[in-house]
Amino acid sequence: MQKTPKALRVHIGIFGRRNVGKSSVLNVLIGQKISIVSDVAGTTTDPVEKVMELQPIGPVVFIDTAGIDDVGALGKMRVEQSKKVVERTDIAIIVSDEWQDYEEQLYRLFKDRGTPVIAVANKSDLRDNDSVEASAKTAGVKRVVSTNAINAEGMKELKTALIASVKESPLDTATLVDGLVEEGDVVILVTPVDIESPRGRMLLAQVQAIREVLDKNATAIVAKEDRIEGILKLLKEPPQLVITDSQAFDMISKIVPESIPLTSFSILFARFKGDLKQMVDGANAIGKLKGGDKVLIAEACTHHPIGDDIGRVKLPRWLREFVGDDLDIDVVAGRDFPDDISPYKVVIHCGACVWNKQQVLSRIGIANDAGVAFTNYGIAIAYSLGIFDRALRPFAELK
Repeated sequence: MQKTPKALRVHIGIFGRRNVGKSSVLNVLIGQKISIVSDVAGTTTDPVEKVMELQPIGPVVFIDTAGIDDVGALGKMRVEQSKKVVERTDIAIIVSDEWQDYEEQLYRLFKDRGTPVIAVANKSDLRDNDSVEASAKTAGVKRVVSTNAINAEGMKELKTALIASVKESPLDTATLVDGLVEEGDVVILVTPVDIESPRGRMLLAQVQAIREVLDKNATAIVAKEDRIEGILKLLKEPPQLVITDSQAFDMISKIVPESIPLTSFSILFARFKGDLKQMVDGANAIGKLKGGDKVLIAEACTHHPIGDDIGRVKLPRWLREFVGDDLDIDVVAGRDFPDDISPYKVVIHCGACVWNKQQVLSRIGIANDAGVAFTNYGIAIAYSLGIFDRALRPFAELK
């Protein structure tokens, strides 16, 4: 049975200084030894993930991080990895045995991001007062729990705090097709099958869209791009919506009549995972590009590029054809992202179907801070191909 994708799970990050018991707290909380525990500071070297069901919350991802105060050259690299976890954290657990500047700064960081925080005052058996709890509450932490990971003390209270934090967190429960598909609708999903589509599988974005159309009690017709014209002729009534892979936008826009709403999987994800209005505004930067300008293309996946790769070949080609001159285009993948993006005129991100919304919003925030326009593949492709308005027409919020 297909499990809930990681991108749709609540991401719970465990943070704190070295040797405060982060891994011990996590192991006891979930009842499994997923993180190595020892008395040696810095045992956890890289973020450790555990995908599981935590009732009654449901599907979650726990992320155990390296000590945020790690030292040395290698320690600095570990800290950088931990900071990247911040970008995708929906609920933050700060573990401490002494509330110091480290904890204060972590809490302020999450507070500024609007991320719910639980302070865990660990090693209660080794402390003769409640100074950690008192300091955390004075700092403004709403939920503070005392624990002793050795004998599992406080774990029930920690789980209760987690449940309450999830209920109060700004987690988005919207779906890809909200406001676009109603019960009884017929939706055509155009899904090209090329060398980047593994045999026996479909892309995650396509699978999610199909499932959510079915969840609306609508009918999903799934076909390759060369079958769409025939399908439209067979239907007695036109479909209420056509969703296409962005790579087939040009072809499908010429086949599907203007009267039928048309958009792409990638644009659906711009709304579902990020900020559609900002990404639409960001696409306008493409119209201002000129020869020599720097463009950053960012992919969430770390797949091995094959053939006519969308991010490395097709999109750069369409951009250069639109601008009519050469551009200086860089491509990054996975969680790699330049520390300074200010030299770029625009960041064009993939749909990020494998990421949670928090991580996409973090990337948008980085672009905002640098004053750089931000958009995504589908919107940029529609702009470059001259079908920008049509591709966005289905979204009432843009009118």
